[in-house]
Order: sequence, then C-alpha cells, then structure tokens
Amino acid sequence: MPYYVFKCEKCGHKFEKLLPLKSGRVRKCPICGGMAKRIIEGNGGLIFKGSGFYITENRSEEYKEKEREERESLKD
Repeated sequence: MPYYVFKCEKCGHKFEKLLPLKSGRVRKCPICGGMAKRIIEGNGGLIFKGSGFYITENRSEEYKEKEREERESLKD
C-alpha cells in the first residue's frame, strides 16, 4: 500500500496516509475535520527493503575484475 499526501482545504494542514490503491481521494483532516484532497508532491520517496538493492551487487564482470586487480596491487 502506498502513502498518499493530503492537504486540508480548510486549514491547509498536510498529512500522509497509508491507503490501498483503490481508496477514495478525499479524506477528513485530523486537525480540524475539514475536507482534505490528495495532492501530488514532487519528491516521492522510494524505499528499498530486503537484500539485493546495493549498487555493488549488480556490477559488470569487467568492473569486478578491475576491482580485484586494484585490491591486489594495494596489498603489495
């Protein structure tokens, strides 16, 4: 379920809600009880959970070989 950002039309309070995809677009403000509409914000967060999301896990074989050579040269 994604987080949605809402803004109250009455008091201007912004808040987030974790809702199913097919939920309604209008909610009540937790501060004043006014109607709040869903808004689109530019900086949507992306959260990776679990293993397999590290940049070093998906390197090319050529990169890995150069990295091994560099490590060995530093040991000398």
